[in-house]
Order: sequence, then C-alpha cells, then structure tokens
Amino acid sequence: MKPFILLTLLVGFLFGADIKEPKASFISSGSVIDILYQDGRLYSATDAGCVDIFDFKSRAILKKIEVPKIEDFMGDEIDSKVYSVDKINTKIMILSQGRDGFRRVHINQDGKTQLLIDYSKALTIAKAKFLNENTILLALLSNELISYDIKKRTNNWLIQVSGAKFSDFVLNESKDEVVIADESGNLKIHSTKDGKLLKTLAGENLDNVFQVDYKNGVIATAGQDRRVVIYAPKTGSAYQIKSDFLVYSVGLSPSGAIVGYASDENNNVTLLNSVTKSKIARFGKNKMTLNRIVFINENEFLVASDDKTINLYSVE
Repeated sequence: MKPFILLTLLVGFLFGADIKEPKASFISSGSVIDILYQDGRLYSATDAGCVDIFDFKSRAILKKIEVPKIEDFMGDEIDSKVYSVDKINTKIMILSQGRDGFRRVHINQDGKTQLLIDYSKALTIAKAKFLNENTILLALLSNELISYDIKKRTNNWLIQVSGAKFSDFVLNESKDEVVIADESGNLKIHSTKDGKLLKTLAGENLDNVFQVDYKNGVIATAGQDRRVVIYAPKTGSAYQIKSDFLVYSVGLSPSGAIVGYASDENNNVTLLNSVTKSKIARFGKNKMTLNRIVFINENEFLVASDDKTINLYSVE
C-alpha cells in the first residue's frame, strides 16, 4: 500500500504545483454576492444585509452600509441579501432583497441611506447599475430592461429583451451600450439611450450564459455549456474555450488582453491571453463556487465566491 500512497501524493503534488495562491485576502461580514473596485476602495455586497467598504491597501473595513432587515414568510426578521452594489461619484447604489420575493434599491450618499425603489413596486430586479448621476439601469429576472430616472422616480424606457430568463448584463466603458446575457446562450447589445437593439451575437454558447464581461471592445462569456466565448464585435470574430466543468464566472483585464474564468470543480481560475489563446497560469485557494472575477489592472485581479473571503492575485 505504501508505494500506492506515495504515487497518489506525488500525482496530487504535480497536479497542483502550477496553481498560484492569493497574495492577499479580504474578509467580509457575510458570504459575498457581488464586488466592485473603485478608486482604492473595494465594495463587497453580502448576504449579511450590508455592503462592506475596504481600504484596498490595508484590507481593513472602513465602513459598513447596512440595509434594513426584512420579514420572511414565517414573520421572522432576517438579514436582507445584497445582490449588487455600484458607485458613481459620491452615490452608492444597493440592490437588496425585499418582501414577498421582490427587490428594493437604496441610494447611500453623505452618510445617509434612502430608499429609492420599494418592494411594493413588485419588481424582481436581478442587477442594477448607474448610467449617470440621475439614471440607473435595472434588469429584471423576466429579462426586461429599465432605464430609471432617480429624481422623477419614473421609467425613461422599458424593453423586453427576449423571452429567455435574464442572467447578467455588463456596460461598456462609456456606458452607452449594454450587453445582456440570458439562458438562450445568445448575447444582445442594446443602446442605453433608448433601449434599441444594436446587435445580436449568436451560435457560440448553446445554453445559459451565467456571466458576461466587456472591456475595450472585447466580450467574454461564462457558459453552462462549459464554454468561454470571446467575441470581438467590431471585427465580427469569435472563438470558444472549452472547459471540463461549468463556467460560472468570467472577467477581462482593462485592455481585454487577458481573460480569467472559473475552470474546474475546485474553484480555480485560469487566465489566458485572449489574442493568442495561450495559457498564463491557474490560481487557487477559493473555497466556494465563484461569482465574480474583477481585474484591478493588467497585473492584479480579485476573485469572490459564495464565501466571506475575497482573494487578490498577481498575474505575474
């Protein structure tokens, strides 16, 4: 038995030898659902009913923004899950769980948190992002997209993207285009000015696209069909990266030159050069299913999973 055990240990060592470990970690108040990096701060949306704001250098929590607790179907008071967080100038937007399965939106500014959209609006909002200081973009699970005026508290426009269930959306850098992913596998690119459909990218992912990213004219998808698809819409080119496991998360570096994706059942991240398709490295020590891969720059990226820990890695 001893030679067999030694052989097993040797194989395990060799298999994991090329997996890089985090250079630092951030510990959130609860399991992380969404993260945002901006201007030296890391914002972590958690299931503990709060957004933790970290100083990126010290990794210390500077502030917690809490949203009111809610009642569950039994009448018990519970923490409200925070599904997404976004920031523009001094405004922080928080999308959280409301009553009866609906969602609500709060805006935090100057130390005050005010309710913008209540559960009584009966909206199943899956994601929310700022378009500008006075406009937010809301995506519903029903795959409806809404441009919402904060001051007037009215819709600028509302469209039905498709009949497929919504998965994710991402804005380009200028925020004049949004790419929507859903369970059809196709991507739809819409104008954020009026909701008009600009382009459909189809035929690459054959099933639900869990996540999508868009950087410097490059689009990357994370698919249930175990595919990462890299699109360059301006040139009309696309190619697939096949994985041995469901691809739950994907992220692009600011230049679009590097793509990172959840590549196996051990929650490791693989980085590839998006142009040459060559492998850069694998990165590990993530305990749970990945939900966000966010690049800080071309040499650093963050990985969040269904756990309290957010890991920071160096590409090199």
